[in-house]
Amino acid sequence: MYIAMNRFKIVLGREQEFIDIWKKRDSHLAGVPGFKAFHLLHGPSDEEQGYTLMSSHVTWEDEAAFIAWTKSDAFKAAHAKAGGSRDIYLGSPQFEGFQVVMS
Repeated sequence: MYIAMNRFKIVLGREQEFIDIWKKRDSHLAGVPGFKAFHLLHGPSDEEQGYTLMSSHVTWEDEAAFIAWTKSDAFKAAHAKAGGSRDIYLGSPQFEGFQVVMS
């Protein structure tokens, strides 16, 4: 298995807005070969830095399936409106990819 994560720093007080964006968003993941599961994670807040850590967590059959999705029309469709609401983010998302070695 392969886990693809994006970490987001969300401006304090805008967390629900971020969650609502994801709730309304069509991820285009259903039916994509190798897709297993999606989770949106709510992490800790950093009052001094002014953000809450949020993360998208997607489980794939393997890294090849994830890479194929990033090159697909489904990926392009899922990210077509990703540039909106930039003012709720502190910086760009940080991608992290992991090979599952034990479960």
